[in-house]
Amino acid sequence: MQKLVDGLHKFQSEVFHSHQELFEALSKGQKPEVLFITCSDSRMVPNLITQTQPGDLFILRNAGNLIPTYGPASNQSGEAATIEFAVAGLGVSHVVVCGHTGCGAMKGLLNPASLEKMPVVKAWLQHAEGTKRVMEENYRNLEGSALLTATAEENVLTQIENLRTHPAVRSRIARRELSLYGWVYKMETGEVFQYDGSTGQFDPMTLGSQPTFADPAWTRRHAP
Repeated sequence: MQKLVDGLHKFQSEVFHSHQELFEALSKGQKPEVLFITCSDSRMVPNLITQTQPGDLFILRNAGNLIPTYGPASNQSGEAATIEFAVAGLGVSHVVVCGHTGCGAMKGLLNPASLEKMPVVKAWLQHAEGTKRVMEENYRNLEGSALLTATAEENVLTQIENLRTHPAVRSRIARRELSLYGWVYKMETGEVFQYDGSTGQFDPMTLGSQPTFADPAWTRRHAP
């Protein structure tokens, strides 16, 4: 905890004053362009990997970057409220769903027995049941890290499908006011891979790369 306290003092004495105009402007309101949905993993830091400033991203984080489908039960969740507020309230123009390699939630999804002492986590991962089914039926040839990475990728696509069930999202997409993107962060190298619906692949984002939409008519990428 001392590390946190020392960090607070450094922020107040050095960082805040060097960006005082920005923080004063943000104190009057926020207008982020992007809702960034990602995992709670401590190694995943959205503002760091995107090099964005306070006010740029509206961030939703949970174990496994999961998005419950819209319905009587899930619309009482923090996820549903955050999505609705970002899309209908703040008017974000883009939503990024970003998974990552080495994800503990995806490990649990592949090995439910490991979650017997974490029943709440096990229940939460039911929102990735579609991902689990896709992996079981299409990726039997993979194992180890390759299987885990493919699971993270497929889970991003599953969660984007879930995201589309939310009324505020569907409405803004229909008016061509909202774009969805699927990313996977490779923590070993710092690379980010984005889903390209035209190829059905997650391709590396390099200098000069243009963002590609997660097209609703995509064809899933499956292992050969």
